[in-house]
Amino acid sequence: MSVLQQKRLKPVSFTNVVIDDSFWSPRIQVNREQTIPHQYDQCKETGRIEAFKLNWRHGMDNEPHIFWDSDVAKWVEAASYSLATHHDPELDKLVDEVISLIASAQQPDGYLNIYFSVVKPGERWTDLRDAHELYCAGHLIEAGVAHFEATNKRTLLDVVCRYADHIHLVFGVEEGKKRGYCGHQEIELALIKLYRVTGAKRYLKLSQYFIDERGQEPHYFIQEKEDKKGFFQDFMNHLDDIKEYNQSHRPVREQSKVVGHSVRAMYMYSAMADLAAEIGDESLLSACERLWDHLHTKNMFITGGIGSTGKNEGFTYDYDLPNETSYAETCAAIGLVFWNQRMLQLECDGKYADAMERALYNGVISGVSLDGKKFFYANPLASLGDRHRKEWFGCACCPPNIARLLASLGSYIYSESMDDLIVHLYIQGEAKFDIHGQQVKLRQKTEYPWDGKVTLNLELERNDTFGVKLRIPDWCKNAKLSVNNQEIDMNDRVEKGYIRIEREWKSGDTIELNLLMPVERVYSHPNVRQNASDAAIQRGPIIYCLESADNVESLHKISLLKEGELTHSFDDSLLGGVVTIVGDAELIDDSGWDHKLYRTEKPKRKPYQLKAIPYYAWDNRAHGQMRVWIQEGEK
Repeated sequence: MSVLQQKRLKPVSFTNVVIDDSFWSPRIQVNREQTIPHQYDQCKETGRIEAFKLNWRHGMDNEPHIFWDSDVAKWVEAASYSLATHHDPELDKLVDEVISLIASAQQPDGYLNIYFSVVKPGERWTDLRDAHELYCAGHLIEAGVAHFEATNKRTLLDVVCRYADHIHLVFGVEEGKKRGYCGHQEIELALIKLYRVTGAKRYLKLSQYFIDERGQEPHYFIQEKEDKKGFFQDFMNHLDDIKEYNQSHRPVREQSKVVGHSVRAMYMYSAMADLAAEIGDESLLSACERLWDHLHTKNMFITGGIGSTGKNEGFTYDYDLPNETSYAETCAAIGLVFWNQRMLQLECDGKYADAMERALYNGVISGVSLDGKKFFYANPLASLGDRHRKEWFGCACCPPNIARLLASLGSYIYSESMDDLIVHLYIQGEAKFDIHGQQVKLRQKTEYPWDGKVTLNLELERNDTFGVKLRIPDWCKNAKLSVNNQEIDMNDRVEKGYIRIEREWKSGDTIELNLLMPVERVYSHPNVRQNASDAAIQRGPIIYCLESADNVESLHKISLLKEGELTHSFDDSLLGGVVTIVGDAELIDDSGWDHKLYRTEKPKRKPYQLKAIPYYAWDNRAHGQMRVWIQEGEK
């Protein structure tokens, strides 16, 4: 066993975590009671579920799309996670019905894809660059694994195992097999999940093949398109670099900069991290670390969003982080959470949990309305009042992606190792750990993210010596810690963002962590030209924004006073209960311009008090402008 494999952590499964939290529980409840049913209705009404009957024929309306399998699969995954924590006989029955329909569409040889079964039969695996066959297969596999883990039913798991076995016969380096891989990564991480739940090493090896083969020469996609156009040929023709778009410009171990489509990149990096953990591949880990640094230090929005432009739904160049035109696809922020959670298991470094937290509290949940029925595909950091969530999309990847993440949130809070119990996120509830042959129960009490006080209670079967590691977030400049009311000196004890307390623990022991949470101004790197002279407001993990509903209509007229005080207070009647921030500011006075567009006198400013709300909650009230970055005045 390699050093990498020895030191890896194990995330505590959502099935061993109960969330009872004033911030997250209402969102999970809305997800369960509103979002998941709403998404089923959308899949039903748009024909996505019906399409698995394979009844469509040429000339009929509503031709199945290449994405449809994945939309339904992610709904099944989200519903399965929900069933694992909240038993619902009606939902259970509905999921079984959808799975039965999916299974009925499987071909005798194990192949399973709506589009290539009825729209283009006979053209399987001929458009790997564009047609998303393996992408859809990956989401079906993830759904099968989730359903099995949640319910212990093998109905969908057996279906996807047959499909994976078929794919195994088609792809590989052996004679007679295709040397291809998917244009949209997803199958790679799904196969590792399938390996972990079945123990079948052929799935791990197939994932490794897809990772290793990507970017090799002769380039598969170039050969594939010599005499055949792809499904998205017109779109591909307008890209600056098609190879970079799907991260096939070079072998993955040689990549050092994030390029191309941001969701594809996140899914690939997640698979690379998983594969590094499973086979102890230091070269894959090194590539992940290089790519992580490049993304998080030069290409990430303050909200945890990624992807600067809609042109390629992804990255442009370093420090290009526009506001009104930012793309920041919801799926990309979710992918960032996936990747950071995996990196966290390879090395318990707080920077990964910090990035995961930033995305979760800002760029992910901004993607869904508070009522759970409307969604953002892109998440701008400024709006003139023309950007609003929608009930559904033709390409509906984001809504079920949010649903499956929220339904499985428990898996992102804790990890365990041979000798340590590790807390990454501060979310009230309880978790069960297996350490030194006994079950340890941890109860967490907190009002995070509105308050930084966290109380942890341990329940053990017998006294035992082990470590408890607690993350000290990078936004926290001052923290206090005590065990059983005895203060712990934290000086020089925080390592890679975590403080470790090792002692003989007994049932009833209490840990108190107090993370001071002042209102702070945040500034961009000077190379981010879009935010020159601007500041953003942050408190704890929450990024704030201005909305016209609380301020003047034209938000660009507001500027922060350089030394102005910003204060916070909790408003339980606003947006489901939020901490708001108010502060002294200035407002440009546009009176006296007499219908002139230009003049030589500088506009005057007058005193003003601004009000900011959490970014994730914007566009849930009256339509109007929004902005995260606020001009900061000279005084």
